[in-house]
Amino acid sequence: MEAQAINRYISTSPRKMRLIIDLIRGKSVPEALHILHFSPKHASKVAEKVLRSAVSNLQNKDEGGRLDPDEIVVKRASVDGGMTMKRISPAPMGRAFRIRKRSNHVTIVVAAKDKKEKKDAKQARQAKKAGKPAKESKAGKSGAKQKSAADTK
Repeated sequence: MEAQAINRYISTSPRKMRLIIDLIRGKSVPEALHILHFSPKHASKVAEKVLRSAVSNLQNKDEGGRLDPDEIVVKRASVDGGMTMKRISPAPMGRAFRIRKRSNHVTIVVAAKDKKEKKDAKQARQAKKAGKPAKESKAGKSGAKQKSAADTK
């Protein structure tokens, strides 16, 4: 299940907003909120507001009850250019320079983790508590390397 929030016509340049959005893409919601809350950039306040709105939309969409924020991840986050206001600034010798005041649109999509992902995360936490390494996937095992090491002995 996923939900999105869109904020349009934000009066910062898309380039400045992308710096902030790139920090939170793919992170869990508590981690993303922590990053945005303590970021010194002005754009982070707007991004935090949009992220909170997306989480609220997801919780309202869920009929089964309240979702735990630790189970929600930022699935997609994007910044698109908005309209550009053109203004004129006086310049020397009777000329005029054009000032472009840019705006942007922020879209954040959040999703609840799948049951398989929850199960894998739970197993990793339990293994960490027990002091054992987590199970490796089939691609992560290096059976060929172990055989070649045994052959050289």
